[in-house]
Amino acid sequence: MSSRPEPAATYALIGAAGYIAPRHMAAMRETGGRLALAFDVNDSVGVIDSFAPDAAFFTDFERFAADLERRRAQTGERVTHVSVCSPNHLHHAHAAAAMRADADVICEKPLVIDPALLDDLVLLERASGRRLYTILQLRHHPAILALKERVAATDRHHDVLLTYITSRGRWYAESWKGDPRRSGGIAMNIGIHFFDMLSFVFGPLEENRPHLVEPNRASGCLDFANARVRWFLSIDRRDLPPATPTGQTTYRSITLDGEEVEFSGGFTDLHTVSYQEILAGRGYGLDAARASVEASFHVHHGPLFAPADDAHPMLRSASAR
Repeated sequence: MSSRPEPAATYALIGAAGYIAPRHMAAMRETGGRLALAFDVNDSVGVIDSFAPDAAFFTDFERFAADLERRRAQTGERVTHVSVCSPNHLHHAHAAAAMRADADVICEKPLVIDPALLDDLVLLERASGRRLYTILQLRHHPAILALKERVAATDRHHDVLLTYITSRGRWYAESWKGDPRRSGGIAMNIGIHFFDMLSFVFGPLEENRPHLVEPNRASGCLDFANARVRWFLSIDRRDLPPATPTGQTTYRSITLDGEEVEFSGGFTDLHTVSYQEILAGRGYGLDAARASVEASFHVHHGPLFAPADDAHPMLRSASAR
């Protein structure tokens, strides 16, 4: 007897006007799914036409939620997954609403900006019987997977230097991303990708020592089971290395024991890979998200430590500004 193929996923999207939403729309399409409805308080969402021109669209969440419920009662239209791409502080509420509407959730990072809310989401999963997945795309990057294998094959404790500078203009401070009450702060907003990758590669976090926390930059040292990681994050273009080519606004670097780890490319289809893994039942859920949420939260809410030999080399010049 031949098994019947699984029906294609039907999606709703919360946060359709955001920067990351098109990657989710592409992943839905490329994995054979259908975007049925979308929501955003902003109506600059013409990009939907490139992926799902027939999708219903709402700028009022109550109307969106009502349509989600209406489809729930109609088997042929039921939404199986809700993808959450809204501002960080709304992820918990939007994920909860989706699970109460009997849909699985695919949520962007950070899953929440306060780790206390993770336990609430665990209870919601149990009560609803639905699953909550998060996008941890660097875990699917070939270079990171190779690095994980390389570390696992050794029994030494590594020294790692992580630098990530992604220039942002003056608009950033006026947006939700520049408001720590909504974004969680710079470590939560741009650092959580790397904090998750580091725990994935180097094991459990043992100590977290922030040295500098400012609106535009942060730095510190993370001691993992298999590595000491000195890290520096910035959205200030003045922190770009002097040799940065003209027009280049982002600088990423990871060195392992003084050797550069090349991972500048290979980012474009990682959301699609993430969706493929989720649909195959191998997605990353609440347990996987916890370590990076807790680490990022501690950077902004824990004590600062005086830098010593555990300081990132760029910390001195950044502190002088």
